[in-house]
Amino acid sequence: MSEKRGLIRLKKRLLLKFGFDAPTKIAFTEDLSHDGLFVKTVHPSPPGSRVHIDLTMPDGIIVKIMGMSRWRKSAPPQMIHLVKKNGMGVKILKFISGEESYQIFIANQNNKT
Repeated sequence: MSEKRGLIRLKKRLLLKFGFDAPTKIAFTEDLSHDGLFVKTVHPSPPGSRVHIDLTMPDGIIVKIMGMSRWRKSAPPQMIHLVKKNGMGVKILKFISGEESYQIFIANQNNKT
């Protein structure tokens, strides 16, 4: 299957919290780009759902994001270790705070590759 996105996704595992009304569920990123991220979780939100995300950057800064779940892939919890991707793709709609830190991190990682 060919890649549909024109953007490069960075393979990075960062801690985050997410939720519908407030970020309460703990998860990790699998990859990131300027306008989206993949959230690895056993509790992905349905496509079209608004998602609040608190992303912890490597320097400790919390980036607050309002996003939308664009797609999800889930497996039963007992099968999660067998499934390559389990979670949801999130499009970033807006940054509540920390946009500069996020974009600088993405740019610096792109320069390393």
